[in-house]
Amino acid sequence: MQTSTSWRSFRMAAWLGWLIESNWTDPFLFAVYSIVKPLSGAAILVVMYSIITQGNFGSALFPYIYLGNAFYIYVGAVMTGVSWAVVDDREHYKTLKYMYIAPIQIPMYLLGRGIARFITGSIAVFITITAGVLFLKVPLNLAEVDWLLFFVTLILGVVMLALLGLLLAGITLTVARHEGFIGEATAGALYIFSGAVFPLDVLPEWIRPLGYFMPTTYWLELLRRSLVGNVAEAFPTLAAFSNMEILGVLTGLSLFFGAVSIWVFRVCDRRARELGLIDRTTNY
Repeated sequence: MQTSTSWRSFRMAAWLGWLIESNWTDPFLFAVYSIVKPLSGAAILVVMYSIITQGNFGSALFPYIYLGNAFYIYVGAVMTGVSWAVVDDREHYKTLKYMYIAPIQIPMYLLGRGIARFITGSIAVFITITAGVLFLKVPLNLAEVDWLLFFVTLILGVVMLALLGLLLAGITLTVARHEGFIGEATAGALYIFSGAVFPLDVLPEWIRPLGYFMPTTYWLELLRRSLVGNVAEAFPTLAAFSNMEILGVLTGLSLFFGAVSIWVFRVCDRRARELGLIDRTTNY
């Protein structure tokens, strides 16, 4: 019965999230928006890279930056998508209190709401990488891709990001104002400390341990290695580690942050219930 309730909560929340994400306009405009938005973000990065390196797109640094930036779309989409469901339901639709008295599992409901963002994020990642291969000569050869490592890493990372989103959702439950910025601020901080657009070696030495403690650092590194192994391994940050060693570190950190996220959400959820914060709307 518990498993059935959890699955039903997750499945219905995923469908609800998709309807909310896609029904704000007609399908054609939604499709155009889904294409233009990721390409615009990638174009900004490409222009900045072109100016700084004077158009040196043949450098191994370019695919390193481009792929890191492309897959980082998942961080903002999945992690922020889960936590934003609290803001959406409590402040916008004012339905969170009804969800709490419905026969559903709230954590599974919030995780399900992140599925829609995962789907739109996947579209954005695919379009961004395809544009890079077709127009910017990103050296991605499908015959040389380590697909097993790619999919294992991708699934493990998405689960890890969803659980981090649950942590942020718990904090959001207890915050009165500015809760909408929690997910974006966290994603922005991880953008710097995860080696998304530059190796961790360029950071001051005293701040690098923070990057080494983030599972997203190893997640992005493995995704790069699975797609363009030789280019990614050319950078010294994690060059001393094999793929299996990095996968082991990623798994360990994902389990650690997953356990912490579940614990934090339970603590925050209990406090929000005790203080009557579930149905509080600030209109802020």
